[in-house]
Amino acid sequence: MSEQRESRQQRQRDQQRQGQRGPLQTEHGTTVIEDTVVARVAGIAAQEVEGIRMGGGASQAVGGFIGSFTGGGTQTQGVSVEVGQEEAAIDLTMTTEYGKAIPQLTEAVRRNVINRVENLVGLRVTEVNIAVSNIFFPQEEQQQQLESQQR
Repeated sequence: MSEQRESRQQRQRDQQRQGQRGPLQTEHGTTVIEDTVVARVAGIAAQEVEGIRMGGGASQAVGGFIGSFTGGGTQTQGVSVEVGQEEAAIDLTMTTEYGKAIPQLTEAVRRNVINRVENLVGLRVTEVNIAVSNIFFPQEEQQQQLESQQR
C-alpha cells in the first residue's frame, strides 16, 4: 500500500512540474480540502449502505459515548484518509450485520464512498481499503435499546 501512495505522490509532483492543473486548481486560485472533510464525507457515504456500522466494537461504544457529549456522531469513526492535491486514499474499519454477504456489502460501500468523495469533494479516489472487524445482530441492538429506555 505504501508503494502505491509513493507512486501517487510522485505523479502529483510530476504534474505540478509540468504545470497541469486538477479540478481544485484553477487560474483564479487553489482549493485545499482538509483530511477531516474527506474523512467525514467517506464516513457518511459508508454509513449510507444498509447493514454496516463504522468502527470496531470498542470504538463504536466509545464513539457513541463521546458523541452523546459533543453532539458529534460516528461520521469519522473507523475512517482514515490520506489526501493529496488531486487524490485521496481511504481506509475504513467497520462491522457488518450478521446474515448479510460481506463481499457484497464491502463492494457497495467502496462504490458509494468513491462516488461521493469524487463528486462532492473533487478528488480522485485511488483506493478504498476496508477492514471488517466484527459482526452485529440488529435484534440484540433493538433489545438493548428497549432495556435502556425502560431504565
